[in-house]
Amino acid sequence: MTSPLSLLIRFLSSALNQVRIYCGMLVVSASLIVTSGCTLGPSYERPDMEIPEAFLYEPAVVGDTANTEWWTQFGDPVLDELIATALTNNYDVKIAAANVEQALSIVTQARSELYPQIGYGASGEKSRRGDAALSEAFPGIPNEQETYQAFLSASWELDLWGRVRSLSEAAQANMLATEEVRRGVILTLVSTVANSYIILRGLDEQLAVSQSTLSAYEQSMKLYKLQFEYGYTSQMTVAQSESQYETAATQIPQIESQIVQQENGLSVLLGQNPGPIPRGKSISELVNPEVPAGLPSSLLERRPDLLQAEQGLIAANAQIGAAKALYFPTISLTGALGNSSTNLSNLFKGSNRAWNYGGQIAGPIFSFGAVSGQVAQSEAAQRAAVAGYQLAVQSAFADVDNALVANLKVGEQLEAQKRLVAALEEYEQLAKLQYDSGYTPYSTVLQAQQTLFPAQLVLAELRAAVLASSTNVYKAMGGGWIDQADALIGSSPTVSTTPPGNTATPPAGTATTP
Repeated sequence: MTSPLSLLIRFLSSALNQVRIYCGMLVVSASLIVTSGCTLGPSYERPDMEIPEAFLYEPAVVGDTANTEWWTQFGDPVLDELIATALTNNYDVKIAAANVEQALSIVTQARSELYPQIGYGASGEKSRRGDAALSEAFPGIPNEQETYQAFLSASWELDLWGRVRSLSEAAQANMLATEEVRRGVILTLVSTVANSYIILRGLDEQLAVSQSTLSAYEQSMKLYKLQFEYGYTSQMTVAQSESQYETAATQIPQIESQIVQQENGLSVLLGQNPGPIPRGKSISELVNPEVPAGLPSSLLERRPDLLQAEQGLIAANAQIGAAKALYFPTISLTGALGNSSTNLSNLFKGSNRAWNYGGQIAGPIFSFGAVSGQVAQSEAAQRAAVAGYQLAVQSAFADVDNALVANLKVGEQLEAQKRLVAALEEYEQLAKLQYDSGYTPYSTVLQAQQTLFPAQLVLAELRAAVLASSTNVYKAMGGGWIDQADALIGSSPTVSTTPPGNTATPPAGTATTP
């Protein structure tokens, strides 16, 4: 005896062959309607914007580096490795990538409604009448009955007014906007890692200056204490040197705390637990990258946030067409092909063949503002998207100009600070010589040293600020370097979190004379 499962398999194989032509005709028809149908929404055009011809504070000399891995210009392999590790392990990047995959699935789902939906089904039923008298009255009719069905079905909404195509276009635009969000995450991540590392090396420099200054103050304090024992100096001088030493000592715990916090923040960017960060070149050894060349108009094609805003505008534009299509009727075609029988063994005989097809049309008459409300809502959303895009463009221009002027002015500030530190160092040396010769009191030396120490700390901070301003320029201008960074995702090794020398904090160094 043939099993029900084998019979069902036979049916499905036979039915599939029989509906192949039918399904092919549906798909061809769907393609024709998809390509020839109309949409009711407005055609998208990028909003007109008044674009400046040039940036206000762009320097005369710029480099063609907008599409290169600009962070390599610092000349620090450790920084390069940190950025590669962050691109591989950072959780914000992983979240953004997952969001893109989700958006792609939504696009696939939306596009599927453009074509016929084909399915299958099978059922079997056995019943028995409980009325014995009826069976006796009609002995030819069996008391038990069986019903079996197996079929393939197809349904298709004719997208004559472009509703489905508009929804598909909106889903596509939203997906592209999500992709630009992901690229924006990469842009922010690279610049943040570079900035964090630069700030960390600047703090290391401040720590080295503080430790070197503290060591010099300690030697002076010991010398004055010895001179006081032999009557060569006053107790006031000893007290002044001690207060100077303790004042400098209070700076070191503050800087060490900032270093640990900076390391922990950078560890999170690397996708790792908080811990020490390896060091490469010192802040004074890092090379300042060139300012990338570019026109304001190029931002429209380079900055992920602007591309994201434009895709959001495209999606809002498409939603208008989907909303307006609700004014018109929905036309659907349905059909089924299969077999129906009261005997399972006879289910697949030609005499038991069954089929049906039909059409359906439905549309609104009185919706009491439901459709017009959706249209008005989509149009308002589109106007908001236009304004949001225009605001994003103007903000982008401002970001670039702000980054360029900061890069220019902080460089000028650094040069002035170098001259100031050099002058204060000379003043300190002269004050020491005059004090040793008995021409000036120790308070003059103390004043000179108290002025020099914070100036040296500011100098180390400005060295980091100059380098960080360059990273901000690349972040503000965007560029093809984002694709270069994207190519590193998933291909970089993991950076060891133990710095050279297996120390949790960088070794104390000697303050360099700028």
